[in-house]
Amino acid sequence: MLRAMNPTTVYRAHRIVTMNPARPEATHVAVRDGRVLGTGHLEDMQALGPFGLDERFADKVLLPGFVEGHSHLMAGTLWRHTYCGYFDLHDADGRLWPGATSLDAVVQALAAAAARSGDGAVVGWGFDPIYFGAQRCSRADLDRVSMTRPVAVLHASGHILNVNTVGLQRAGFLRSGIDHPAFPLGADSLPTGELKGPEAMLPVLDHVGLNRSFLSGDAFGIRVFGRLCVRAGVTTATDLAATLGDDELATPEAITGEHDYPVRLVPLLRMIGVKPADAVARATALRERSSDRLRLGRIKVVADGSIQGFSARLRWPGYHNGAPNGLWYTAPEAIRECYTLALRAGIPVHTHTNGDEATALALDCLQQALREAPSPDHRFTLQHVQLADAALFRRMKALGLCANLFANHVFYWGEQHRAVTVGPERAERMNACATALREGVPLAIHSDAPITPLAPLFTAWCAVNRFTATGRVLGPHERIGVMDALHAITLGAAYTLHLDGEIGSIECGKRADFCVLHDDPTAVPPEALKDVRVWGTVQGGRVFAAA
Repeated sequence: MLRAMNPTTVYRAHRIVTMNPARPEATHVAVRDGRVLGTGHLEDMQALGPFGLDERFADKVLLPGFVEGHSHLMAGTLWRHTYCGYFDLHDADGRLWPGATSLDAVVQALAAAAARSGDGAVVGWGFDPIYFGAQRCSRADLDRVSMTRPVAVLHASGHILNVNTVGLQRAGFLRSGIDHPAFPLGADSLPTGELKGPEAMLPVLDHVGLNRSFLSGDAFGIRVFGRLCVRAGVTTATDLAATLGDDELATPEAITGEHDYPVRLVPLLRMIGVKPADAVARATALRERSSDRLRLGRIKVVADGSIQGFSARLRWPGYHNGAPNGLWYTAPEAIRECYTLALRAGIPVHTHTNGDEATALALDCLQQALREAPSPDHRFTLQHVQLADAALFRRMKALGLCANLFANHVFYWGEQHRAVTVGPERAERMNACATALREGVPLAIHSDAPITPLAPLFTAWCAVNRFTATGRVLGPHERIGVMDALHAITLGAAYTLHLDGEIGSIECGKRADFCVLHDDPTAVPPEALKDVRVWGTVQGGRVFAAA
């Protein structure tokens, strides 16, 4: 009777790569009630009782649904605005948007958007002037778009915002006497319009519609993000640094509760402008509001900024081009207090550290916190960890930390890091996946979408090949194998979220989350990994075809 009420579906595939060491491959997977009932061959399925055989994936390859361990819902919301990135980019419906390869092209794209819209702010995103050599964007450049409306363009890193004169005026920043590294000044002793880090950016974001509450809680953006995930084979994704107030939380709660929403979201509460004790208390309360497709109760700490934005904190000798050291986004004592309180409460903390000085600080803080609040399986995770050397990875292992490395950086900014930000030697060790594995640090890799496109197979390709945009292999000794990379975007990422008991592999009892591929990623040459085609996903037993 029970089986009649809850029918079993068996999917046949050309090949199933399970990530389950006890049964690493299969041709069939049985699904009941949104979970995996069993894997194997057709004869193995007979022991599971009556089932319906679904042949739609007979010529496809199934992998565990990809887990994007560092992304942001604003990867969907930002499509309300004008794409100003250097590289071509596909949207959630598969349309290709060409990159803007000069500052003039960025201004032209924003001017065209201004001509199409009403009287509100004109906003672009994905911008990075590091591709334009020494040329920086100033308020005068954006004044060419409008002298009467706020104009803003968010850098690809998400850590810098450029605004025009009107934007500065509305935020109260168009004045002399400002003396802070977050506000570069022009020859007239007034801010140039480039704003670095949250301290400078936050007062402006509300004026241009880019506040974090809107970016994470916008219904349009959450739905677009879901479609982007299906196109990329992602069934679980983070929103790494959300405000999670009651008002903005209502929208993702409602949308993820809909039967046809295709992704499990894991938002992390950002600790910016919040006392550590309040952040831990809020995360503890949020944990009780979790559902299958909305997992709450984690915290994100941001230690420093971005390397290509020269706002990350680097150890000696600092920036290769002589730029001053970057910014501390969170005070060391606040990080240490957050870690201690979170360990006591059982709240996982993920910490953004781009520069190696920031990574060392986070390790010092956790070491002190663990003395006060020992925890044998905390899985605190360092995000990006771009400049960590072998000694820092050994400390991570000793302290029980996980690392989620920004492998895509090698392609998008590898040449710039080599020539401008950190120089040839340190650039070779950036996003050191092989070192992390060799030192025994649990490893995930990520896109940080929308900073780079949401595409785990591309991220895996970056870790496997370490090609820059010019085709240079940057740090060949840090390349990892295809199966290691696939593990990092499935079970590895799930482990950093304490979800490896539910997702990350295809095995009995786990969620029926699959990535459906046209091609076998283990059968193509490693340099072709990024070109493996995604058909869509199965999430909790529900089938979603990509746009």
